[in-house]
Formats: sequence, structure tokens, C-alpha cells
Amino acid sequence: VQLQASGGGLVQAGGSLNVSCAASGRTFSSYTMGWFRQAPGKEREFVARITWSGGIAAYGDSVKGRFSISIDNAENTVYLQMNSLKPEDTAVYYCAAGSSAYAFWGQGTQVTVSS
Repeated sequence: VQLQASGGGLVQAGGSLNVSCAASGRTFSSYTMGWFRQAPGKEREFVARITWSGGIAAYGDSVKGRFSISIDNAENTVYLQMNSLKPEDTAVYYCAAGSSAYAFWGQGTQVTVSS
């Protein structure tokens, strides 16, 4: 299984970014796809997750109402649309996949929000 995250970058506060995670190597229909982030000196934080088959989504409290997770089944890609970005959203964003636990992780993409 390979997860390839991309789309990070530098954006001003209040701006938007759309990061993506391309999945390959197996059938993901029974999996949950998640986004996590980790800022320097901080613990890894849950951002969002979505079920591959039903598209049922959930969000961390710090991003509710600003971020949106979605799946393109045809492209085997999970997206995280991030709006109204804040400096505290600055982190490396990781995508993950798994059934009962997140067994597979991507390499991460850096998101930096300037004030």
C-alpha cells in the first residue's frame, strides 16, 4: 500500500489549500481514510476521516466548519479542502488508511500559514 500526499504549501491566514492523498496497492473499499497533522514540538492531531465506501466524515474540533474531506473513488484519491486557514494550522499533514486502526501512512506534506 502506498499513500502519496501532495498539495501543501505556503498560504496567508484566511486563505485556502487543497491537499490530496493518492492511494494505491490494494482495494480500499473497507477502509477509513484519515488526515492527521503534527506541528513542531506538538503531538500528532486528528484532523478528519472518511469511510471509503460510504463517505461518512468526521472532523477534529479545531477544524470543524473550515475543513472538508472528500473521496474521488475513480481516482483513488482523498482530498482535504482547507478554508479560513489560521497560523495555528501550520503543520505537516499526513494521510493514513486502515480498517480497525490506521496501518498505512503517507509521507506528509507541509502546510504553512503566515499571519
